[in-house]
Amino acid sequence: MSLKKSKRPSNKAGLEAGTLFYVGDKQFNDVKITIFNYNQHHIAEFTAQNIDQCTFDHTEPMIKWINVDGVHKTEIISALGSQYALHPLLQEDIINTEQRPKFDDFDTHLYVVLKMLNYNQQTQTVEYEQVSLILGNNFVISFQEDKAGDIWEEIRNRLRNPNSKSRKSGADYLLYSLLDAIVDHYFIIIEKIGDQIEEIEEKIMYHANNELLKQIYKLRRELIFLRKSIWPLREVLSRLDKSESTLISPPIAIFFRDTYDHTIQIIDTIEVYREILSGVLEVYLSNISLKMNGVMKVLTVISTIFMPLTFIAGVYGMNFDMMPELHWKYGYIFVWAIMCAVVAAMIYYFRKKGWF
Repeated sequence: MSLKKSKRPSNKAGLEAGTLFYVGDKQFNDVKITIFNYNQHHIAEFTAQNIDQCTFDHTEPMIKWINVDGVHKTEIISALGSQYALHPLLQEDIINTEQRPKFDDFDTHLYVVLKMLNYNQQTQTVEYEQVSLILGNNFVISFQEDKAGDIWEEIRNRLRNPNSKSRKSGADYLLYSLLDAIVDHYFIIIEKIGDQIEEIEEKIMYHANNELLKQIYKLRRELIFLRKSIWPLREVLSRLDKSESTLISPPIAIFFRDTYDHTIQIIDTIEVYREILSGVLEVYLSNISLKMNGVMKVLTVISTIFMPLTFIAGVYGMNFDMMPELHWKYGYIFVWAIMCAVVAAMIYYFRKKGWF
């Protein structure tokens, strides 16, 4: 199992064939922008065809969620940045997809960046992509790297339900929901890695080989990456919980604290798995060393047995005419009898000592 950029199938269909998005007269066919306009009583869901449809009307009592699939077109990021007064540094962070999780307060809007993870069952790999979330006054903008979808379909279904808490709450609760869905999905990833570790533990005692060693090191690298991705997220959620921004109401801040607790649980689990993998690696090395010792023991016993035989054969291999047994009729049989007796005695002695 290894880490790679996400190219995964999704719960939601990707960019439809022939869909185009316009910024002025310029068209793009590799970016998809979906929009939810909603309040407790009304909702409108559609795929934007041009940048004008992304405009936010402050006179309407509606919450707007703009989800952008594809962040590598600077013209679109710039156009949205102009409409929503996004800071130029924030726009650069959206395009740079190697950001570590962080939180920035730009007064008029809050910016959160983190990693969205997914486990590919077929390739047994953890796939990841960067997600940027912007909270403003009654709007949320989310940016994803790929147009293949995400893990937010449950949130969309909640928004379609007029009786859900999401429909009755503001944009800050939507931001919490998006963050919480990503963090909760980490538990699934951790569970898959735990299953991999259990499989290795079952094999390690009887089938230790180089392939298992490679799997151990791959899992260790993935756990290190997960730790680097999730550890800074603690600070992000802690700052959201303690934020004095008017964009987050005090009742919603408590929800960020709950997500913070989930992050702590995930980090603790990662640390436990790292210790388990270290133990598994030690067992693997001990097992290999034990097998090597067994081989060396057999070779040593064989060498020890042949030492007196080599001595006897060497003595009777000397070319002297006056050797007593040289012309004896039963000399050859006698030497073989001595050799066999020596071997039998040595094997009996080694077994009695438990050396093999």
